[in-house]
Amino acid sequence: MMETRPYVPWKLMHDFMTAAFIAYGVPAEDAEICTDVLLESDRRGIESHGVNRFKPIYLDRIDNGTLLPVTNAEIIKDTPTTCVIDAHDGMGMVASHKMMEKLIEKARVYGMAGGAVKNSTHYGIAGYWSGMAEKAGMIGITGTNARPAVAPTFGVENMMGTNPLTFSMPTDEEFPFCLDCATSAVQRGKIEYYARSGHPTPEGMVIGADGQTLTDSEYILTALKEGTAALAPLGGTGDANCGYKGYGYSVVVEILSAALNAAPFMKALSGIDENGKPKMYRLSHFFFVINPEFFCGLDAFKKTAGDICRALRASKKAPGCDRIYTAGEKEYLAWLDRKDKGVPVGDSVQKELLYVRDRCKLPFTFPFE
Repeated sequence: MMETRPYVPWKLMHDFMTAAFIAYGVPAEDAEICTDVLLESDRRGIESHGVNRFKPIYLDRIDNGTLLPVTNAEIIKDTPTTCVIDAHDGMGMVASHKMMEKLIEKARVYGMAGGAVKNSTHYGIAGYWSGMAEKAGMIGITGTNARPAVAPTFGVENMMGTNPLTFSMPTDEEFPFCLDCATSAVQRGKIEYYARSGHPTPEGMVIGADGQTLTDSEYILTALKEGTAALAPLGGTGDANCGYKGYGYSVVVEILSAALNAAPFMKALSGIDENGKPKMYRLSHFFFVINPEFFCGLDAFKKTAGDICRALRASKKAPGCDRIYTAGEKEYLAWLDRKDKGVPVGDSVQKELLYVRDRCKLPFTFPFE
């Protein structure tokens, strides 16, 4: 489909977002990290977690006190191969960056490393963190729990978060293998994107308290906050489409995120207190890094991984289908399309950018003005 939204050049968007984060109290070095995580989402074409979420998920939460702009990422346990960090309700992206830097260095020495972050906040696209390991020639694995939105199989109550389970692996191709997806049929950020774009949510992805599917994106967002709707697990509701598999993987992420930290889980992560007022989210994340040099060697690993991906793409295609993809390929193609154009922004995001600029009195002019 032809893109009709105006583009904002990457450097302009980077400089503006970084300046805005700083204006909201985020230290300059941390602001650079946060901006890069969000823009990486847009580079990959994952608009549900990019500039679309800049104001509502980060700046607005700094405003309402559920996200601290200064991150005291305290290391509370550190061994040669493990690390536990308390983010103290600061920027989840900053704490996660610190964690991945440490784990990559540990894995260089010992071959494997694992870590957990507690008392954290939204950490952006999970693939950014597994991707840090991949760029270092290693395998990255990460997951995070989130505010409750997903019902268990045969249930209608939103109990678990969208709980992504993400893997990045180096290959000998121009792009890595990167599986970055939620364990729910759809993530809340995608519904936010549908609502902003005026599109319905596809049937079978969200259920109401009566067990019936919901498609009105604006209504769904309200119902999720009120607890009268829930996202279906990956595969959908019930047994027919194997939704129990997505449900099971979601629980794996919930346990690894919360139990490794002895931290809050599920309903305790709502961000709303007993009086209906905003409160700290206190999310948890887990991270693992594996160094192929301690196995067959990096080059051999990359070739085998690339051979697997190439064989899959070259396999027999279904009638009417002209291409098979492997995970990470579409994101790479999105970057090739956007790298010289910039970030496409719709009307609602344009208004948010102008609001933030004017509020912070920042000296930026956008192409859409």
